[in-house]
Amino acid sequence: MPEMSNLESYPPVFRHLNVVPQIAAELKNTMEDTQGSAPIPVVDLQFLSLDKLRQACKDWGLFRLVNHGIPPSLLSQLQDHAKKLFALSFESKQALLTSPMSYFWGTPALTPAGAALRGALNINWLEGLNVPLSHLPQFQSEDPMLDCFRLLLEEYGRHLARIATTLYEAMAKDLDLDPKQSESNLAESTGFVRVYRYPSGSMADEAWGMIAHTDSSVLSIVSQDQVEGLEIFKDNKWLLVNPIPNTLIIHVGDMMQAISDDEYISVKHRVRVNKREERFSICYFVFPAEGSVIHSSKYRPFTYTDFQEQVQKDTKTLGYKVGLERFRLIADG
Repeated sequence: MPEMSNLESYPPVFRHLNVVPQIAAELKNTMEDTQGSAPIPVVDLQFLSLDKLRQACKDWGLFRLVNHGIPPSLLSQLQDHAKKLFALSFESKQALLTSPMSYFWGTPALTPAGAALRGALNINWLEGLNVPLSHLPQFQSEDPMLDCFRLLLEEYGRHLARIATTLYEAMAKDLDLDPKQSESNLAESTGFVRVYRYPSGSMADEAWGMIAHTDSSVLSIVSQDQVEGLEIFKDNKWLLVNPIPNTLIIHVGDMMQAISDDEYISVKHRVRVNKREERFSICYFVFPAEGSVIHSSKYRPFTYTDFQEQVQKDTKTLGYKVGLERFRLIADG
């Protein structure tokens, strides 16, 4: 499969999109408010400290994970394969990337591909692959590059499940959760990977790579390349999360915030487009088991399915995710 020029590899709407001056000015104003890089806490998986883990989840909602046990060569190979796949022509990617892998652009897989392109303010300047890890063994491809990518993702998925389970069990211990009740709060079978490509270029001043949001997951695990762009919201300001080789960024998600009775926070974050370089990231999301009810003193009982249906309804009708506030008990406090 020959690689194409960058222009041909982008979705057509990315090649021709023009933002009207008024909207461009509004966007540019919001893009000038990042205030330095974040000294985010570091957690060592090999020597896991509950105190450090608790402080990171309570104060930041994310942390940098070191000594995670994933071989640097595996992370490097995944990044290289992702770059080769995304460099294919747009039409080739649409044809090649079929179930269980799916290809999307312009918006996260939360809504149908391209649905957010109705207005420039809602555009996520990205394209991506959505990969449910439990379905990967059934994926068959005669293309050697795609088959190799599948094998790498399967190996990576095993590491991610190990890391997520280890971290969640430590969090459950820190929060003194009932072991029986908390077992179904994180299910390995729900894990999926999204591989993102953020195009570079002049749109860096006119659109976000990904607009501000919180993750709906229990935990999210992010492997960044060395192009900066990830930003978090803390203490009423936006801070840059610098990429550091062979480390992972762990996000507390909405489900974990609810499970923890708001002891932990689901961190709001966004991605800035880089003017000079494309940016790639590989993100893992894991959720409660299907039908598992989350019980919390702060929220009415709900399942992840209830939550996701409400998010999709809000996104369709309002244009954005409301999230946990839809389930918060009015009598809170």
